[in-house]
Amino acid sequence: MPSRPLLTPIVEALPATVPFVGPEAQQRASGKPFRARIGANESSFGPSPRVIETMAATARDMWMYCDPDNYELKAALAAHLGVDIRNVVVGQGIDGLLNIAVRMYVAPGDAVVTSLGAYPTFNFHVAASGGRLVTVPYADDRENLDGLLAAVKRENARMVYLSNPDNPMGTWWEANEITHFIEALPETTMLILDEAYGETGPASAMPPIDTARPNVLRMRTFSKAYGLAGIRCGYAVGEALAIAYFEKIRDHYGVSRMAQIAGLAALSDQAYLHEVIAKVAAGRDRIAGIARENGLSPIPSATNFVTIDCGRDGAFALKVLQNLIARGIFIRKPMAPGLDRCIRISVGLPDELTLFAEELPGALAAARR
Repeated sequence: MPSRPLLTPIVEALPATVPFVGPEAQQRASGKPFRARIGANESSFGPSPRVIETMAATARDMWMYCDPDNYELKAALAAHLGVDIRNVVVGQGIDGLLNIAVRMYVAPGDAVVTSLGAYPTFNFHVAASGGRLVTVPYADDRENLDGLLAAVKRENARMVYLSNPDNPMGTWWEANEITHFIEALPETTMLILDEAYGETGPASAMPPIDTARPNVLRMRTFSKAYGLAGIRCGYAVGEALAIAYFEKIRDHYGVSRMAQIAGLAALSDQAYLHEVIAKVAAGRDRIAGIARENGLSPIPSATNFVTIDCGRDGAFALKVLQNLIARGIFIRKPMAPGLDRCIRISVGLPDELTLFAEELPGALAAARR
């Protein structure tokens, strides 16, 4: 074999895996499209008509580079949140911001705490940094705040990840519980509070934003309720100096001109956002009803999906998922022990949920054979 450039030891040791196998890859493998795409927690309702009109009207301007400062979008977000513009950074979705945050705070060998079964892309970035992942099992289908805090203190962790509302279970903690968790953290531990589903959850789950704390980064996105998953645009809110550190290593041209324009237009149409939130709530109720009609137990959700307890073990739930996929219904499921008894259904358009309702009995029957 010819000589070749060497990888870093960290990358050389990593498996060649990705956090998710996308529905596109699954369609290529099967040779046929999905009939219902209700597995990736996208918003099938799409963005606001105002956003679509704005994107179409400005398409010709895409010959220009984006504003590397993301200034107009940052200013609008700051005004929307009631914070200073210095407290906001925009990035390529929460995934891109997680990557930067881990690179800033986690050195090889550093302990990083997360929940066992929580958002796997975060783990992916920790592995790439050489961090040492410490996982805490869920308790009663919620992220275990006491367990996470104990692990942080025991391991002297540099970072802890918490999502509220939670993915993949859809559960949540009230704001006062999150605030107590923050106050109990060591000042040297950075909390990544992932609030991707904040818009679809109860207002009581969202603590007031405190930009005085240097060890809290709250991350939000336009991918979920705003219906713009395809443009990759998210933002972090935090103490001014913690936000300023992002300037050292962020991709200054990473958020495209179209993403900035779409995000700004989406933020300005709060009426449409509230329409979508109402549709999501109705969709959750319908999914829960379909589950109950089939003898399954839906877990109360504050997100744009419903996690359904299939009542048996992970092997059975996996068979249900596989049988739904074989019937053209794209869904996903938690894979961690204790959570893997479930499947997860994103709120889709009414016709997609009708297809799910039609195919679930057959998928369950096939899984039981």
